[in-house]
Amino acid sequence: MNGGPDLPSHASSSYPFDEKRHRSHPSAWTRPIYLAIPGVHTRRLRVPVPNVSLHHLRMGRRRRGPFIVLLCLVAFVCVILFSRGGSRGWSETVKEYTTGEPSTLVFRREDLQRIWKWEIASGHYPSRATIPKQIGLKSPPTNPALPHRPRRIKPLSNFQPPAGVDVDMETLGAGPKRVYLDIQSLPPNVAYPPRPVPGSVADMDEILRHCDFSDGKYVRDCLEVLRIGGGLDNGDRLRKGDLDDMKYIYKEKADKAVASAHDQDDGDDDDLGALQHPLGTEVDDLDPEAGLTKKRGADWESHMSLPAPLTHRPAASLPTPCDPENPRVFHMFWTGPFTDKPYSALLSFLYTQNTGIHHARWPADSEVCRPQFWLWINPGPAAAVPNPSAVRDMYKQLKMNPWAAPFLHPRFKDVIHFKLWNTTEQLDGIPEIKDEWRAMEETLFNSGGHVIKVKKPEAKPASTANSTNSEGGETTDDDDMLNRLGSKSSSSYDRMSVILSDMARFVLCHRFGGIYLDADTIFLRDWEELWGWKGAFAYRWSRLPDYNTAVLRMNKGSALGSFLFRTALRNGLDFHPMTVSKYTADAHVEGLLLRLPDALFDSAWLNTENYQRDRPPQPYFTEFADFFDTPAQNSAAPQALGVGGFFRGAYSYHFHNFWWKPFDPTRNWPDLGPRFKSGEDVARAALAKEKKENDQAIPPHQHLSDAAEDEEEEVLAEEPDKRDLDWSTVLKRTFEAYIRGERPNMYGEWIHW
Repeated sequence: MNGGPDLPSHASSSYPFDEKRHRSHPSAWTRPIYLAIPGVHTRRLRVPVPNVSLHHLRMGRRRRGPFIVLLCLVAFVCVILFSRGGSRGWSETVKEYTTGEPSTLVFRREDLQRIWKWEIASGHYPSRATIPKQIGLKSPPTNPALPHRPRRIKPLSNFQPPAGVDVDMETLGAGPKRVYLDIQSLPPNVAYPPRPVPGSVADMDEILRHCDFSDGKYVRDCLEVLRIGGGLDNGDRLRKGDLDDMKYIYKEKADKAVASAHDQDDGDDDDLGALQHPLGTEVDDLDPEAGLTKKRGADWESHMSLPAPLTHRPAASLPTPCDPENPRVFHMFWTGPFTDKPYSALLSFLYTQNTGIHHARWPADSEVCRPQFWLWINPGPAAAVPNPSAVRDMYKQLKMNPWAAPFLHPRFKDVIHFKLWNTTEQLDGIPEIKDEWRAMEETLFNSGGHVIKVKKPEAKPASTANSTNSEGGETTDDDDMLNRLGSKSSSSYDRMSVILSDMARFVLCHRFGGIYLDADTIFLRDWEELWGWKGAFAYRWSRLPDYNTAVLRMNKGSALGSFLFRTALRNGLDFHPMTVSKYTADAHVEGLLLRLPDALFDSAWLNTENYQRDRPPQPYFTEFADFFDTPAQNSAAPQALGVGGFFRGAYSYHFHNFWWKPFDPTRNWPDLGPRFKSGEDVARAALAKEKKENDQAIPPHQHLSDAAEDEEEEVLAEEPDKRDLDWSTVLKRTFEAYIRGERPNMYGEWIHW
């Protein structure tokens, strides 16, 4: 153009790597090429190749030596990338190159298929979600936990996928029909919500549809669905269009409709299927493990031995309300002196679950499966070995502890049980690792790859024996990491017990079945329909697509449990939730350990990490400490709304540690009425003694007179409350009022003494 700026001498290219290509000097020994990475569309792999121009072919003898060495180096790299190398192919190498995380997988595809088929056949996969294509099943397994639907004949079309194409596969429903329930209180009994229907089941597919953070769902909307579908809005329900879409609880009909033989196609258990290899060759002809990334330097696990699958039976067809293959046991693990944290967890259990303490005695004809709470006590430091009289000592300490003693009352003997934790005994009770875990005894405390070494102390006379530190040396620090008993503050965190509890939850669920909960958990509603869903689950780690195992459900002796323990054994017995997430992702078995939305158990988590603050749930916590120290601008809610206004719809609340923060600072003792007055007096006396010891640091001229001190001790328990009570205080006092007989539980039932 006349008068315009000069145009560049070369035309711009739309090829994304053209600029780098032009930068390579024509006389360079190599030039880069960029290869597409299978499954990664946003990156390409830069590979240097010899620049075999005529200029280099005409080079002199002196320059041929380095060129030949370079060619050999490039050839060696290509051999490493493209060789099979045992079972590690191109896609496996590329995966580790791009993610930077080595694989944890030690199971062949054949065993992964058997794990999936076992769990499905046992009724542990009542989901419409598909099986990942990497498992390589050729035919859909029959699923007894899904309603039977006759196989549909697909209409002819111009395109049919060729045989052996790797696609996600659905299971074939062959189970009983589902009836979705409209649960709500009926007039005039609308003051409290109804108990869940015995034998009902939560449809996790529906919950995910309404609550999945990955799909942009809000915690607030999820809680509304959980609240309305579960009938927790009782007389407060407002007219709001068609609410059928919020039904997520169903019952299975007793008259099971089983698919006919010609409708079922179980396939061959030993059929490896036919995955499509990244280079275009079928797996059957090349490598049965193609597409799987084996743990580097490890051998494949030997053929997995599994028992016969369990038989899925609807609750209505069971001879008794409780399914022996699905025990209703809540597990919790605790180390150190009993405090107000497990105390409040147990009270919330009694306040919400159908324990039957509102009856004079448990009805013989009850249709309800009565849940139990097993509190596992580790009496000493996490690395200590229990003494022979540990059980007797444990009960002696529980009786003397004012926070624990109330639960030894005969009224609770059928639903609350204290159990002694013994690490050696528990690990020996896991068949998958009992013969091998002792080789890792010194590195047993492994969390996310961070190992705390514990060496056995040498035998010494009692007068000179000291504790042993993580390096095997002596220490006189009673608060050393290996000797801590609970977390007394944020700076003296009992990390050893936390690591041990990461393992304990999997041990307990695999040995005994049931649901594990962390001790910083408060029950908010009946879990009946969660028990009805027989699959394994944990919940999501806030915004990340990983597990948080603060709530963990697993079936006793399951194929999934066997997979997890064998995989963990080959990876340092690491049970950190992030590591477990890696185990399941590498093996493509995440569907067998369902990752539920954290709205169900941890409704404040996303808000505390600055997510969804445009539409937060009630209450609105910007940090977990708000539970114990509710901000002034939100402090009217706890007393005005009570428990019913605390994340209504969620099954539980996880307050994330804060072991050192009392639930009720001005009444930091059990307040359960005349039946438990002696324990209350002990707790008050301990507080008075602690205050007196603290006062000894005050200069003498500032001390009160003896009469004034006595008067202060008398009124210590009567210290005035805060004007606005915090959420933690309101919840604790609500649970205590139920035990005292001053109010009913959340379902309108009064405790029967």
